[in-house]
Amino acid sequence: MSMKKNFVLDTNVMLHDFDCLSNFQENDVYIPITALVELDKFKKGSEQINYNAREFVRELDVLTSDDFYLKGASLGEGKGTLFVVAGSEYHKKVAASFPERIPDHRILSCVMTVSEMHPGMTTILVTKDINMRMKARSLGIMVEDYNKDKVQNVNIFERAQEVYTGIDGALIDQIYTNPEGLSIEEFRSKYPQIELFANDCFILESEQNSALVRYNPFTETIRKVEKGTPNYGIQARNTEQKFAFEALNDPEIKLVGITGKAGTGKTLLALASALKQSKLYKQILLARPIVALANKDIGFLPGTEKEKIGPYMQPLFDNLNVIKSQFPAGSPEARNIDEMQKNNQLVIEALAFIRGRSLAETICIVDEAQNLTPHEIKTIITRTGEGTKMIFTGDIQQIDSPYLDMQSNGLAYMVDKMKGQKIFAHVNLVKGERSELSELAANLL
Repeated sequence: MSMKKNFVLDTNVMLHDFDCLSNFQENDVYIPITALVELDKFKKGSEQINYNAREFVRELDVLTSDDFYLKGASLGEGKGTLFVVAGSEYHKKVAASFPERIPDHRILSCVMTVSEMHPGMTTILVTKDINMRMKARSLGIMVEDYNKDKVQNVNIFERAQEVYTGIDGALIDQIYTNPEGLSIEEFRSKYPQIELFANDCFILESEQNSALVRYNPFTETIRKVEKGTPNYGIQARNTEQKFAFEALNDPEIKLVGITGKAGTGKTLLALASALKQSKLYKQILLARPIVALANKDIGFLPGTEKEKIGPYMQPLFDNLNVIKSQFPAGSPEARNIDEMQKNNQLVIEALAFIRGRSLAETICIVDEAQNLTPHEIKTIITRTGEGTKMIFTGDIQQIDSPYLDMQSNGLAYMVDKMKGQKIFAHVNLVKGERSELSELAANLL
């Protein structure tokens, strides 16, 4: 077998990453003509997937020329050649198992054709569709996921904060007594084996005492995490929530990721912190991606645009109502929330409606961020203007997109790539606080 390989791309790979053609090194890439037909259906629209379809087709137009049909197209110096497979017959082996000639099955047929055209080379189908991978394996086709933006270390989303034991009690006393905290140089000189990243929150324990601390990269110190006053009526109920408020309430941290299972308080904490800091920003914006229910697009729902998205946004309104319920009716806090909504200082809307906007002096909370692709996360973050703080919340074990998983979703990708950056913080919540029943269900069901 030649070391060089042939990669056949499924449509969802191009829709996931319009720049995917640059990531196959010296190997040749084949695009089934069926995939191009499918791409054509996605060109119109304002969603990220529509943008990716348009950009991929533009990239093809730049790469190809009039003799493309005969020679293919070079993917660049040191890279392979691009081909489009057109006019191939429906393979007999595929027809025997999948007589229905839907696009997926035609793409499988194309892979079989390419493999038989190059018996001395390995031919691999690349797809983000799990069921498509199973179909391919059932036919003996080699298949892979698109791994460019896969996160390898996902165990950080399964545990709470780090606990470092055997720490010198005098050092912990120093953290408590010195308002400036302990210098990071002094801590590392005594404990060089402990690797710390910017804005890490953790627990230090000695035989006599313990402390909840954060490595503050702006002051280069290890500082005690204060319990603090409630954030708009919401008090941290456990250590993880205290750490979350520490990151959420610091205006110098411009990007925060809050992950955790259902019932841990991700969205509630983010919203409570945003309301507490409302005077620092011109607007609080809450958004979440719309994931169609029961395979029905939003267009199938009755009513106006606002009425259509209402059911999708209801969880955000529920969290807002929880905060309002902390105060008596007619209290200054409750009136302030109503006034902010009335004046569009507090806005809840679908994520699709904020695409293309420049967000300046805004605290923006993106809920259910695990349903976004890495490119969508990048697109949203790059819309931030001066004085804006972005907060992404989500549970990477509750992904509704058929083409994303725990390793390839945008939330995990963001946390992995941003780790260690001065203006970024990530806190993973483990302990459920919604109710005893909710916690039991999250753990056992």
